[in-house]
Amino acid sequence: MRHLPPLSSLRAFEAAARLGSVTKAANELGRTHGAVSRQVRALQEQAGTALFEKAGTGLRLTPAGEAFRTVVTGVLDDLERGYLRLRDAGRGATVHLACGATFAMRWLVPRLSGFYRERPTVQVRLSMTSARETRDDGADLVLSWDRLAHPIRDEARAIRLGDVAFGVVCAPGYTIRVEGGRLAAETRIVHEYTPHSWPAWEATTGKRVAAERDIAFPHNGLCIEAALSGLGVALVEQVLVRDDLAAGRLVAPSGFHRFANGFAAVPAADRPLSPAASAFIDWLRRMLAEEA
Repeated sequence: MRHLPPLSSLRAFEAAARLGSVTKAANELGRTHGAVSRQVRALQEQAGTALFEKAGTGLRLTPAGEAFRTVVTGVLDDLERGYLRLRDAGRGATVHLACGATFAMRWLVPRLSGFYRERPTVQVRLSMTSARETRDDGADLVLSWDRLAHPIRDEARAIRLGDVAFGVVCAPGYTIRVEGGRLAAETRIVHEYTPHSWPAWEATTGKRVAAERDIAFPHNGLCIEAALSGLGVALVEQVLVRDDLAAGRLVAPSGFHRFANGFAAVPAADRPLSPAASAFIDWLRRMLAEEA
């Protein structure tokens, strides 16, 4: 016999711990404040130790609560991944793909119909990753294209898809001076969570960008939109702005610098690559090669 608290109590505890508030946990779980509060209180009484303490108007985990949170979060993550795989298996051939939202919106989704024409019985399910928090959510494949910002942790498992090319872009009417390997502009657009990308690009290419000021945005897509609207110069991967460059909405004053082995797919470590995932990798590789 297992000695376990109710799953509802564990979910209430995890949500309250993560959000630092019973009210916010109740909103997320679709329960009343009183119901979540009772579940957390019952869990503490059953365990015989306090899991939270007051911190102003919110909650703070006790040392015991922090240790238990680590366990509960891991268990719930595993349970969620296992359930999603079970659900996907019941729906037929599925590829669960984790990738950046900007890549998904600006490149992948507009071209996804080509994959469905080749593999009409395979369903692609997307999960979004971000520079702030990278979660694979049990994905079959995690796509990596910006190793300047996100080095791959397990290079041995990475499947090469192609090179990447980064460059400085701006609106056609934006004032920028190019002198040899030096670019001068009034404003440089920076990704809020990957500010080291500019210095890494400069160190690799030997080029320098001098700007009077920086403005930051928390999303690659917003950085590109800022460049499109004439706010400044942005550092972007060519794939993400290929359509804008072709249409003349953006220009790349100093071109793009190619980085070898940049684009990769990292398969899940806990299971073999499925035929559907292999087919998706082959399609991605061909599409990227055609547009290189």
